[in-house]
Amino acid sequence: MSKRLVENVNSRYFEAANHMRPKWKKHKVIVYVESYDDIFFWRDVLSEFETDDLGFEIVLPSRSNLSRGKKSAITNNLGKGLGTSMIACVDADLDYLLQDATSTSREINNNPFIVHTYVYAIENYQCYAESLHNVCVMATLNDKKIFDFVAYLSAYSRNIYDLFVWAMWLYRNNRANEFPLTALCNIATVHKLNLANPEEALDRLRRTVNQKIAWLQQHIPEAKGKLQPLKEELTQLGLTPDNVYLFMQGHHIMDNIVMDVVNPVCTILRRGREKEIRNHAAHAQQMDNELSCYQHSQAAVEQMIRRNTDFKSAPQYHQMRQRIIELLEKINA
Repeated sequence: MSKRLVENVNSRYFEAANHMRPKWKKHKVIVYVESYDDIFFWRDVLSEFETDDLGFEIVLPSRSNLSRGKKSAITNNLGKGLGTSMIACVDADLDYLLQDATSTSREINNNPFIVHTYVYAIENYQCYAESLHNVCVMATLNDKKIFDFVAYLSAYSRNIYDLFVWAMWLYRNNRANEFPLTALCNIATVHKLNLANPEEALDRLRRTVNQKIAWLQQHIPEAKGKLQPLKEELTQLGLTPDNVYLFMQGHHIMDNIVMDVVNPVCTILRRGREKEIRNHAAHAQQMDNELSCYQHSQAAVEQMIRRNTDFKSAPQYHQMRQRIIELLEKINA
């Protein structure tokens, strides 16, 4: 039996199983996601939409092997098998901003049974600037604000905005090999960040970005006059100079931009709390007990950021939520 036939049979199987379910049982929608981390993320997102009559089961792309990833979720096991009882929830990657420039982007943007993130990946939501102070509080149990994450990530985004638009123009024109995403990430990295003076590191980033832009302008003169219309179109899709970090590769933003600032902030907050304990302890035994209690109450920063769900005020999340609502209308029709 061909793979495509198996996909269609699987979809019809789930639909038939739902039709035969007792009246008191929920309509179960199978939700394919890319990887292990995505299960918790999409469970949190979709829980809002579960009712007495509708439930979701979130699974990896294949029940028969260990294949994972976006391509596996959409192509290998789903394809035209998607329907009211079997959907896919995936990272947008660059496909949302590419719109219909590639076959994959057309599928991601137009298939009503695929929900995508509207930012590059789930990691970008987990790194949502407005939520990072709460991540630090969860990890350190210290609510003191010592760093402005919103201002920092906005400044970071403004510094790389024009270079990001260049990359999108090349991707849309089938010329990604001239400036691939890996090259963009290598340039769009902050080095030697000093929390007390982040502007210094951002200035170095800006100079590096401007050098690359000058090179692109010299070597790709045919792009002249075409970047501004693209900027206007990307603005309509939600990309602004202040939020480019949401559309950059998610792992790069988390590992090389956000964790590089959240980790030292949490270190300072922990040391500050420990200093308070030492200063206020009545005697050595009390100090040791309190320090031990505090240390056992802390949590790993990476674990907290990967379990961060405080991103639902983001405009892109509301776009994703609306897409889920539209999908549920088809399911309930």
